[in-house]
Amino acid sequence: MREVATWSRVQHKNLAKFIGACKVPMMVIVTEILTGGSLRKYMLNKRPGSLDMHVAIGFALDIARAMECLHSHGIIHRDLKPENLVLTKDQRTLKLVDFGLAREESVTEMMTAETGTYRWMAPENVRPSLENLPEDLAIILSSCWMEDPDARPNFSQIIQMLLHYFSTILPSKSMIPSRLFTDENAPMSPDSPGTSALMAVCNYTGDTPRGEMENKPKGFFFCFNQCY
Repeated sequence: MREVATWSRVQHKNLAKFIGACKVPMMVIVTEILTGGSLRKYMLNKRPGSLDMHVAIGFALDIARAMECLHSHGIIHRDLKPENLVLTKDQRTLKLVDFGLAREESVTEMMTAETGTYRWMAPENVRPSLENLPEDLAIILSSCWMEDPDARPNFSQIIQMLLHYFSTILPSKSMIPSRLFTDENAPMSPDSPGTSALMAVCNYTGDTPRGEMENKPKGFFFCFNQCY
């Protein structure tokens, strides 16, 4: 029932939509139908090839936006992994699912970190190299891997960094979808908190940028494939 309570009070374009739940004759949670498959399956089907840069950044933005919404409601997912990220039918948008391990921050503070899927709990042990990556991407990744949690960017900041990088891989600003420069993508206030002091309200419902690109730095795709 905790999953139902958590899921039913948040809505976002990058969270699987909660429809309803029942306890009789068995516990059932009803959500929207997502037929695009998991991110893990999508990535495996792409091998030995790699993602288009815009698709990769778009997926990263989808994930960051979903997590920002949860954190803004005081919810920590605790099991973020490719199997819990599902694609829409057109395979252009990712949505986060499985709130079975989600906790409100006040509850999580009293618990240990030993939860979730074990193989995904220590990314520093299988961390790919940042060599040969575009500088902006290397900065984003290295900042997220900082040993001090307080030094890491929150998801609002990650979204802005990804949007900035996305704007640099197109020939001109005129080719970037105008929705990326609307108020809904404005950065949070300078004192926007991180995971340790979650925000109270979420108004973010930005769209994911999509597009085509011919010049693909392979180093980033190798890193993205290894991470997922």
